[in-house]
Amino acid sequence: MTMAEKKNDYPPGVEADRRLLPFETWEDYLDSLIEIADLRNLRSIPSARIIAALGYRALGDTLSEKEFYARRAVIQNIVYPITKPYVLVSEGTDLEDPFKRELAIRERANRIGILQSIIFIRHFTRSGFEISGYIDYAHRLITQDWGPFFKSKKMLWPKDSDLGYFHWRHGTVRSNISRNYKPVMDPEQGLLFQNRHDHKIICPNPEQETGQNSTRTRVYSPMYTQIEIYDHVVRKKS
Repeated sequence: MTMAEKKNDYPPGVEADRRLLPFETWEDYLDSLIEIADLRNLRSIPSARIIAALGYRALGDTLSEKEFYARRAVIQNIVYPITKPYVLVSEGTDLEDPFKRELAIRERANRIGILQSIIFIRHFTRSGFEISGYIDYAHRLITQDWGPFFKSKKMLWPKDSDLGYFHWRHGTVRSNISRNYKPVMDPEQGLLFQNRHDHKIICPNPEQETGQNSTRTRVYSPMYTQIEIYDHVVRKKS
């Protein structure tokens, strides 16, 4: 079976868009493109801005007003993400299942950024087809409602937007950059995950060391075929 592989990354140029952060407005951005000769010849800042907006004063494409605010908002959210208040969804729920108990123990630490856990799940659908994948727990905590999971109303399944996703019936293999990890393919060690905050490497191969400041925990639950949790303690810059 031929497997289609897809790797998602940020749109090209997003990293370069850091240059937009010093500019609060589109006019500020255009002012940075104006040359002294323009002011000398035109004797008008609005006229000089029109020249810049038309693309005569940039090495690359000059951003329109709409493009400027859209791209600045993206890079602003990446570089300076907004920290939202949180509640511990697992509090007060029945934690008899070992998997739920392990995730409840890690919930607070993942929400505040002390710990960044990767969950590996391998399970079979009702039709008998295997689905497995790697989940950035801290990322998922802020992008989905975990109430149904901790209340035993919904199982946790990998998604094709997670760090790693394998659907053997469809022949689909995908890897994606998450909020905290970047998948890396090593010719000798295979699939690795690089933490995007302290750049440490997490190795999911059970025959090798997990990595610096990282541990591997096998969890046995009657609800799932296989569960591994890779916990990484994030080192803060001093």
